[in-house]
Amino acid sequence: MRYAFQFKINFTGGIVSPGYLLHLMDAVKEGGIDHVRFGLRQQLLIDATHKQHDKLLASLDKNKVVYELNKDEYPNMVSSYAGADIFLNDSWLREGTYKDIFDLFDYAPRLKLAITDNNQTFTPFFTSNINWIASANNHFWHLYIRFPQTDVLFQWPLLVYTNEIPRLSKEIENIIFQQKELFFGNSKADGQWVFNTITQKLKYISKPVEEALHLPAFNLPYYEGFTHYGNKTWLGIYRRDELFPVDFLKDIALTCLKTKTGQLYTTTWKSIIIKNIEKPDRKEWDFVLNKHRINVRHAANELAWQVEDTNEDGLYIKRMVTRELDKQDVRTFGLCFGVNTQPESSMFGSVIIQRRFSVIRNLVKALDKYDILYTDGFNPNSKEYITFRAGIHKEHISTYLVSISKQFYELENQRQKDASATYQLQQKSVENIVEKYVYQCCSCLTVYDETLGENENGIALGSAFEGLPDSYCCPLCESPKINFKQINQSILGLQAV
Repeated sequence: MRYAFQFKINFTGGIVSPGYLLHLMDAVKEGGIDHVRFGLRQQLLIDATHKQHDKLLASLDKNKVVYELNKDEYPNMVSSYAGADIFLNDSWLREGTYKDIFDLFDYAPRLKLAITDNNQTFTPFFTSNINWIASANNHFWHLYIRFPQTDVLFQWPLLVYTNEIPRLSKEIENIIFQQKELFFGNSKADGQWVFNTITQKLKYISKPVEEALHLPAFNLPYYEGFTHYGNKTWLGIYRRDELFPVDFLKDIALTCLKTKTGQLYTTTWKSIIIKNIEKPDRKEWDFVLNKHRINVRHAANELAWQVEDTNEDGLYIKRMVTRELDKQDVRTFGLCFGVNTQPESSMFGSVIIQRRFSVIRNLVKALDKYDILYTDGFNPNSKEYITFRAGIHKEHISTYLVSISKQFYELENQRQKDASATYQLQQKSVENIVEKYVYQCCSCLTVYDETLGENENGIALGSAFEGLPDSYCCPLCESPKINFKQINQSILGLQAV
C-alpha cells in the first residue's frame, strides 16, 4: 500500500524507555494505526493514509508526542549502543559513556550524526555526515565528516575528547549550513578549511592521532532470537515485512515494565533488542511472542539487508533474492546487501543492487533495469564501487547474486591461503630462532656464537663451543671456558648478522 503521510519519531541513539514506548503505542492506537515500522536511523516510522491522517495527528498532538511529518529536518542521532555488552565486551566504551554523551547535546542535530564503537560491526560506519568513532585511547574519538549529498570523507586531524563531541558537532553543523553552497553536493568540499576555521575559533580538548583507525573485518552478528550472555539473556526481534503490530509493541513495553527492564533498543537493521532478561522472566517473553505469533528464526542471509525506509520495491527485491538463495542453498555469510531504488539513494552494503534512471527533459524516470555493484574487497564501509553486472532485468538479479557470492568466497579462500602461507613462514622463522643456542659468560655476559666464531682470536666460523680447547677463555674478562653457559638466543633479543 502507498501511504500519503509518514510521521517520524526520533529515539536518540536508539534508546527507548518502556514507559515512553507504551505512551507512544497508546497514542498511535488511539489514532487508528495498527502497525508501525522502525527506520534505518533507529527511529519510529508511522505510515498513514489520507483517511487516517486527521485522527492520528489529533492523537499525537493531544499526547504531546514530538514528531516530524513528511520531512526529515532532524535525522535521528544513531549509535552502536544497542550492541554494547552483547556483541562487544572488550571495549572502554560502555553504556554509561553513551548516555553521558547524549545528555550533553543541547540541540537537535540537523545533519546525520553517529556515535559508534571502533571494534563493533553491527552499526554501519560512515553512513552519517558527522561520524564519531571511538579510538584505542580511552575517551578520545576519531571524527570523519562526510559532507551532505557527497561521498567526500574528511578525517579530522586530531582525536577529540568525549565531552567535546556535542560542542564540536554543533560548530561543524553551523559552518556547513551557513555556507551550504560550499559543502552540500560539492565533490570538492574542503574539510581542511573547516578544521582550520574551528580550531582557530574554539579551544577543545584533543590530542594527535598517533595510530590510524583500524576497523574490524565486517561480520554481521546474528541479531535475532534469544541469546545468553553472562547469567542473563537478550532478545532480538526482526520482521520480514518491517511491520510491527502496535498491540505487540504495547505488550513488549508492559513486559519490560513488569520485569523491571529499564530500556530497549532500536537498531540500524530495523529491528529491536531487549537486554537484561532474567532467567525466571524468560517465560513472560515466550508468552508475548506466542500470543502475537512472532517468529524469531529467520535465516541469517535474510537479516543482512539494508533497504530504503518504507520502500515496497526494495522489499520485493529482497524477498525475491532471499527466496532464490534459500532455494539454491547459497552461503552468503560475510556479505551484506543494499538496495537502491530511489535517485541519489545510498545504502550500506558490500553488494549493492541499484536501479537505473534516465533523465528526459529534466524529469527523472525509473527504468526496469538494475546494476549490481560491489565494494572494493567486499568491505561494506568502502565507497569504492566496482560494477559486477550492468543493465540487467529484475528477474535476473538472483542469478547474478549467486555468482557474486561465489566470487566473494573465492576471494576469501585466496586470502586464507595467503594468510596461512604467511603464518607458516612466520612459524618457521620463530622455530629457527627458538632452536638457536649461544654460550654466554656468567661473569660479563659476553656471548660466543658458534655460527660467527671469533675471527680475531683465530676461531673460524661454525666452530662448535664444545670443540674449543679447555684453555679457551672469555675475550673480555678472561673467565675460563667452564664459566660459560648455554642459553636460547631469543632470550637476548639478538638479531642474526
